[in-house]
Amino acid sequence: MFKYTLDNKRYHTFNYFLKNKFGSKVFKIPLDAKTTCPNKKNGGCIYCKDGSKANITNNNLSLFEQYQNEVKILNKKWPNAKHIVYFQTGTNTNIPIEEFKKNIEQFLNIPNIVGISIATRPDCLNDDYYNYLEKLNKKTFLTIELGLQSAKDETLKLINRGHNVKCFEDSLKRFKKLNIFTVAHIINGLPYESKEDMLNTIRYLNKLGIDGIKIHMLHILKDTPLEELYKKEHFHILTKDEYIDIVISQLELLNEKIVIERITGDPIIEDLITPTWLTKKFVLLNDIDKQMVKKNTYQGIKKDAL
Repeated sequence: MFKYTLDNKRYHTFNYFLKNKFGSKVFKIPLDAKTTCPNKKNGGCIYCKDGSKANITNNNLSLFEQYQNEVKILNKKWPNAKHIVYFQTGTNTNIPIEEFKKNIEQFLNIPNIVGISIATRPDCLNDDYYNYLEKLNKKTFLTIELGLQSAKDETLKLINRGHNVKCFEDSLKRFKKLNIFTVAHIINGLPYESKEDMLNTIRYLNKLGIDGIKIHMLHILKDTPLEELYKKEHFHILTKDEYIDIVISQLELLNEKIVIERITGDPIIEDLITPTWLTKKFVLLNDIDKQMVKKNTYQGIKKDAL
């Protein structure tokens, strides 16, 4: 069995990492702080619709009420679990630092909360934020989730990402110096990228020494610039088998110590145009597992890539 898993996976599972670190079941509580994305003024990423939404019961509640609401639901299954508060929606550092502090600090002295996770962009951080996050990291287990999507600048320009690869790298290096756990987000299947491009993104992240990764599959939503581009140019959308092959190849390259937080996304079903196979998440996850067993392969097996 792979050494960084508790459930026969062949990659370094987030569940293993959390249980090993905290000694119990830990789940993330997604919150919506109503922050917006600074890239919207430039039209936003072409695949985005209404920003990254937290999958929560009622985002009209206050942050603390959102937390309480989600805990009530999750405690029915895991009554003794610990929690990581996850500021998921939008760009959470796209607000004045004092407002950000108020959002965060109300959760620091609650016994069951063992960590804070913050989703943001590498181009939406300044010295005030880095200084505060350094202090926050000494009070709790802090995770920063940074969107990269691709290590290819041409792709970032095409998807109107609003920053380049160097911007991501500079931000990640600062977090590494502060010893802050950092998770990179990437997207497979971006327009005109080859399998080798997607593998190169993994090679790049290996060199930077990220702590964790979330892997998503590109999906096209209604009423987005990506939908218009797809209608016009009919670029290739990965099939399910192609996606499985690419993810496994990426895992084989990825340093075995890097935590896998996600290897597929959750599309908004009512807005989804394609690929529809993404709606069967657990089937996809099981098929990745089966194929890794069939190939007798593991995360990090290709050591020469490190």
